[in-house]
Amino acid sequence: MTIVSAAVGQAAPVLSGSHLDPGGPTTTPAPVRALFPALRQNVNGKPLVYLDNAASTQKPRAVIDALVRYYEADNANVHRGAHALSDRATAAYEKARETARRFLNARRTEEIVFVRGATEAINLVAQTFGRQHVGPGDEVLVTEMEHHANLVPWQQLCREQGARLVVAPITDKGELKLDVLESLITPRTKFVAVSHVSNALGTVNPIKRVIEAAHRRGVPVLIDGAQAAPHVPIDVQELGCDFYVFSGHKVYGPMGIGVLYGRLDVLESMPPWQHGGDMVDTVGFDATTFSGPPYRFEAGTPNVSGAVGLAAALEFLEGVGRRAAADHEATLLDLAVRRLSEIPGVRLVGEPGHRAGVVSFAVDDPPMSPLDVSARLDAEGIAVRAGNHCCQPLMGRLGVSGTVRASFAIYNDAADVERLAAAVRSIVGEAEAGRRSTDHNDETAADYPGPSAPTIETAAASLLDEFNGLGDWAERYEFLIELGRKAPALPDVLRTEANRVRGCQSIVHLAARVRPDTRDTVEFLADSDSELVAGLLALLQELFSGHRAADVLAFDLAGFLDKAGLASNLTTGRRNGLAEMIKRLRAFATDVSSA
Repeated sequence: MTIVSAAVGQAAPVLSGSHLDPGGPTTTPAPVRALFPALRQNVNGKPLVYLDNAASTQKPRAVIDALVRYYEADNANVHRGAHALSDRATAAYEKARETARRFLNARRTEEIVFVRGATEAINLVAQTFGRQHVGPGDEVLVTEMEHHANLVPWQQLCREQGARLVVAPITDKGELKLDVLESLITPRTKFVAVSHVSNALGTVNPIKRVIEAAHRRGVPVLIDGAQAAPHVPIDVQELGCDFYVFSGHKVYGPMGIGVLYGRLDVLESMPPWQHGGDMVDTVGFDATTFSGPPYRFEAGTPNVSGAVGLAAALEFLEGVGRRAAADHEATLLDLAVRRLSEIPGVRLVGEPGHRAGVVSFAVDDPPMSPLDVSARLDAEGIAVRAGNHCCQPLMGRLGVSGTVRASFAIYNDAADVERLAAAVRSIVGEAEAGRRSTDHNDETAADYPGPSAPTIETAAASLLDEFNGLGDWAERYEFLIELGRKAPALPDVLRTEANRVRGCQSIVHLAARVRPDTRDTVEFLADSDSELVAGLLALLQELFSGHRAADVLAFDLAGFLDKAGLASNLTTGRRNGLAEMIKRLRAFATDVSSA
């Protein structure tokens, strides 16, 4: 396997540049790491190892200082201002555009449109260029490895326009079947959208060959560069793509800012996406004329501070040296692949021949939910991401519900990799020793739990007493796991699609009913492939199952979670399905209460 770098096969180069320690060169990123304030903290009592860079990178002091300077001295709206602050803000905003142009080696600054991020950039192209050129019977070509942001906009465009979404397949290793992709470009193909680097697998796609194949047939191409921009030098002129997008927060810049590159002649042919101030030339009640690119695509007050921060981030990365950074990350990634491959029971998910930034894995023996692995890593101060990584079709293609993803940046080092590997090895060993039975039963009679206390408040008080007697998050985690193991089993007959609760990081089933001898008493059974989520479900059972629907609706669950110390450690959103579980329970209780 080859890890993408500037000089494959060579030793990791010296990280050097204007932002590094002036004392001299080094073969470690320590001087770079010191410039990221967030990396100095402890998490759960352990020094932070931040390996969630594919989701969002930390910010260097240079970016933070640039934002502070802007807000302290230059904060004003840009363009058309007749005072010094507006002039300075406008100059900084347009200088940032030039910095982004240089970063991508675009021909002209007019080809650089500031947007909220890669997602907005893709939607902008779909809703303007896409609507112009995709009609009934046409086709848009994507791949099996696309992030939802580069899939759903095209899917919806095709539905609205009566077109067809065509999906190019990948191999079991997570690589594009390039010959098949090229064969799928037909006279009906009106657009091709493909990621430069897979956010879930790290696969580096041969996008130049894809672009050339599409252009031979006169088909325009958009490249999703959100994962490539931090790791791979980009030259849009050399690539020849029609559109290229990336997000600032993945390349050491602020959130809420990103870049859409478009060839000037293409941008000039596109209508505005949104309408308002600063994107018009003349306005009357009868007609309006619009500015040329890029301003026609930047309606309203722009994210000036975000652009300033993004420029500082791109300059920082240039100062470090993009090739040096790429080689350093490649060395770490190679080490991570080797170390994780050495752990019994751990399987790498996706083994592309060329990868950048990312390694994904699953724990098969004993089987562990990615959420459980990531939660245990978090207890050790190691930040990774777990779930389907906004790539549900890709996960389905690879036969997994999700993975654990470790992703790397210029400030990571070999010690981070070794801590990750040691922690995973320990987690697998502990899980083997306390293996939770995941065997389902074939019983058709469900044993719904009755109330654990006379009232919900009494049950809550008892649980709070137990939580308050626990120490750190690791102890609370183990308590929840034990709670889940003691919960009544969910029979196979109830593991139906109708009872499935959707969550990004775990599989959850919930079966609820009204107790037969009552009219308004709620009972339910639930289970998850995640021990952590199973424990949370068991906690909800302890509180609610066997109680009146009106009492379930009246109980302050958010307050309880906060008092139990769970609110700060658990994401109750889509990531673990708990919020959807609560929503479904409340909906059921509402129906019962109003019946």
